[in-house]
Amino acid sequence: MKKTAVRFDPFKVEQEEWKRQQRKERYKKALTICSPIFVLLLWEFLSRTALIDPRFFPPPFEILKTFLAMGMSGELFSHIWISLYRIFAGFLLGVIPGVIIGLLMGLYSPVRHFISPLVMALMPIPTLALLPLIIILFGIGDMSKVVTIAGSVFFPVVINTAAGVLNIDAIYLDVAKNYGAGSKEYFLKIALPGSLPVMLEGIQMGQAIALLTIVAAEMMGATSGIGYLIWTSYKAFLLKEMFVGLILISFFGYLFSLGLRMLQKKLIPWR
Repeated sequence: MKKTAVRFDPFKVEQEEWKRQQRKERYKKALTICSPIFVLLLWEFLSRTALIDPRFFPPPFEILKTFLAMGMSGELFSHIWISLYRIFAGFLLGVIPGVIIGLLMGLYSPVRHFISPLVMALMPIPTLALLPLIIILFGIGDMSKVVTIAGSVFFPVVINTAAGVLNIDAIYLDVAKNYGAGSKEYFLKIALPGSLPVMLEGIQMGQAIALLTIVAAEMMGATSGIGYLIWTSYKAFLLKEMFVGLILISFFGYLFSLGLRMLQKKLIPWR
């Protein structure tokens, strides 16, 4: 009897591997969607059955109705827009100088030795502890909130950017030097792309800190914003309105994190 040879079809193998990867991605996405839904359903059940005190943890459906009522009145969106403005302005004000100074620290040893002691000395001081001084300098308006957020974002960005540059393989710097690369080429062709993976992790950390800071900053010396909404609702024991603010912060944190992850995939697809 003749043995039938099994033909190896690389295209079919590649197709099966692609399908397997797609199933794996769909499974991950399903888990990502299911986890918050599960928590909300469990919260609803526990609150409705009074297994947890509904006065302190009102059912999510009631919170949703409060959210819709506040949205229809226009009150909620005024708080959202002012907080988003402060977050984005403070985030950019912290990230841009953080990236520039971090690149300089990573590329030039004298700059690193000059700035590192200042960064290490100032970083442990919570920016919120300086808020009274910031209010004295910049007033109680939006600028003081923007500066507070910028100060919180700056340090993780500058440290991660400098670390990203220092982790670049020295051979790339040697090749650029041998080909007569100038400061501009060092910045744009070597330091910036080479430090991107670590830099983006610092920026990711910075956006989380920005959301934490805006809530605390708006609790003091503010008359609007999500943090102001949370604080005033808590003081008046309007816990549904308070939870609306908390859920909004959680939602924006997830949304910003997702946006930065998508940006990371575009800028460094090999990671």
